[in-house]
Amino acid sequence: MLAPTALAPDTPAHTVDAFHRGRFWLVQPRHGHRAGMDAMMLAAAVPSGFAGRFADFGAGAGAAALAVLSRCPDARAVLVERSSEMADFAAATIAHPGNAHLAARASVLTADVTLSGRARGEAGLADNGFDFVIMNPPFNAAEDRATPDILRKQAHVTEDGLFEHWIRSAAAVVRPRGGLAVIARPEQLVAILDAIEGRFGDTEMLCVHPRPDAAAIRIVVRAVLGARGKLSIRPPLTLHGPTGNEPTDRTEMISNGLASLFGD
Repeated sequence: MLAPTALAPDTPAHTVDAFHRGRFWLVQPRHGHRAGMDAMMLAAAVPSGFAGRFADFGAGAGAAALAVLSRCPDARAVLVERSSEMADFAAATIAHPGNAHLAARASVLTADVTLSGRARGEAGLADNGFDFVIMNPPFNAAEDRATPDILRKQAHVTEDGLFEHWIRSAAAVVRPRGGLAVIARPEQLVAILDAIEGRFGDTEMLCVHPRPDAAAIRIVVRAVLGARGKLSIRPPLTLHGPTGNEPTDRTEMISNGLASLFGD
């Protein structure tokens, strides 16, 4: 069902934050899960010239979806979120006056992307309905970063078989030759590739490092439905220089919607 366009009176305290140097605004909970660089990197995995309809699985308050809309003027988004409370935040984001130039190209769907078959279609996720799916699934193990905050736990803690279920749904709702982009932790690469196999191909992987001499902390995987090309590993993204916390020029461009992650 479509989420309402305003936050309920009992909604937790929230903030309104500028992204892409003020080109869009995010209404998100003050505490718990907060959108940041992960969402910007995921959005940047969509090619700059993308013109079509995409779904943001696990959209949260809408950061990644609106970042795509901000960079791709001919894109249209459906923000898919299981949590009704976070779907309300996503709807409030779209309705924010600072996003009036994007609102006509975005909608919110409260649905569980792990549903399959008829149940998925009845929830509003019809087969072959999208040209691209982006996803930022919960990727912490249950024992990692334990938290009593329900919204934060839903956004961060993975479930058994999560990547199989999410990518299976992506393969169903994407049109032939449609795209998929996933951001996750490096240790989840095997689960992602296993779920992609036989569904998507021409897979590209990019590692994200905090500094040049540090191990990767994120991977971004992109693939094409029905393609048969082999896995390729792209040049990494390094967030900061060898010393200090200042972002690299490339990081700055990606975080502000001025460049794509894969260079297209």
